[in-house]
Amino acid sequence: MKAVLCTDARLRVSEVPVPTPGTGQVLIDVLRCGICGSDLHARVHCDEMADLAAETGYDGFMRSHQDIVLGHEFCGEIVEYGPGCRERWPVGTRVVALPVLRQSSGVHLTGLSAAAPGGYAEQVVVQEAMTIAVPNGLSAEKAALTEPMAVAWHAVRRGEVGKRQTAIVIGCGPIGLAVISMLKASGVRTVVASDFSPHRRALAAQCGADVVVDPATHSPWTSYAQRNELGGVRDLLDLGIDTMERLQRVPKLPWWHAFRLADAVGATPSGPVVFECVGLPGVIDQILAGAPLLSRVVVVGVCMEADRIRPAMAINKEIDLRFVLGYDPREFRQALYMIADGKVDPSPLITGTVGLAGVENAFTALGNPEEHAKILIDPKDQEFTTSIR
Repeated sequence: MKAVLCTDARLRVSEVPVPTPGTGQVLIDVLRCGICGSDLHARVHCDEMADLAAETGYDGFMRSHQDIVLGHEFCGEIVEYGPGCRERWPVGTRVVALPVLRQSSGVHLTGLSAAAPGGYAEQVVVQEAMTIAVPNGLSAEKAALTEPMAVAWHAVRRGEVGKRQTAIVIGCGPIGLAVISMLKASGVRTVVASDFSPHRRALAAQCGADVVVDPATHSPWTSYAQRNELGGVRDLLDLGIDTMERLQRVPKLPWWHAFRLADAVGATPSGPVVFECVGLPGVIDQILAGAPLLSRVVVVGVCMEADRIRPAMAINKEIDLRFVLGYDPREFRQALYMIADGKVDPSPLITGTVGLAGVENAFTALGNPEEHAKILIDPKDQEFTTSIR
């Protein structure tokens, strides 16, 4: 079969053996596979990523000298079951799968390991236990975006955004756009999106952002109606004194119970929930400096370089800093069904489709934020490209 191999940062279309499904595994025909930002990073930074992964307990990440088939965002049709499968669906059933595969050497990340070739190919092997049938006749294009939408859904859940809170998304690349979509699908009333790119700002509006900001001319921190937010530390101190003076004017009022009640009904000061979706050095510190007091910052963007923050800035503002990765099987299924049920539409993210021969140029095109957000691969297309918009 044909597949795109990545070796020493070079991409090439090659003939490779058809993979054989092992115990509990399924072979599927790939209908669509998304090109992820992680693939762009892995192409040139895989050795650094592998070293970091090894420090966290996974030693199977791809290395630059290996022949790797990238691709972990895919939708396909069942071709063949391996031994020991439950064979839950007929051959030909359209499915998606979490990109993890159990081999004799352990569990590996599909599309990011030599032991688990990915979806930049005509066929790919998946784990039956991690496979889900695509419901409601959902198109292969939309189903292929289940994986990035699940990443965004996990980030939104970890952000614990109340419907009346403001969410601010810094960076409107594919993952930022997915976060915006999932925030609106979860009922958040005010979503602010910030990006320097006019094209990405337009896509953010299509994904449902209520306020879209060019940070070169307007601050995302002052672009929305603020509720229960404080301008600075002095405001917090003033509020504390004013509150105590008012409460103590009421005879025999146990003021500490009033504080507890205010906490219970959400009447205490709070900041927005900020989603960092850029992944470049310096951005986290910029957010810590600009965000209001008592904000919660969820780091979704993957910075592949050493970075520097000022912890005292976050301490003085009592900012909650969270880092997120991936999703669990329930969140993956939830994302699929949110797409299939029409609760979230990933279509604005899809800006092009290419055949295997067009993958290298697609990587180049994705480096320009004014051209593309998400390009899908159609392995059955023998042409260079099927559509780019």
